[in-house]
Amino acid sequence: MNLIYNSDQYSVVEFGADDQREALRFGGYEIVDKSFKREIFIAGALAEFFRQGVEELIASEPTIEDIDAFLGNYDALMSQPVTLQ
Repeated sequence: MNLIYNSDQYSVVEFGADDQREALRFGGYEIVDKSFKREIFIAGALAEFFRQGVEELIASEPTIEDIDAFLGNYDALMSQPVTLQ
């Protein structure tokens, strides 16, 4: 697990591939929207699509606002509330 992005609005954690867990066979990403306290875990084809988008975004030398706007494209998919125990 590797924190790859952290702003006031979002954080993104990358999970490496793990052959012992089907959900992580190819790795994945957890995206957290801090303001609305919700998150999503993406794996498989969607994770690969996300990774490609991130690589393209980084190549453009984005600002924090640009990155947060990119992550905002995943807001509609975030339905899991963030809870602390």
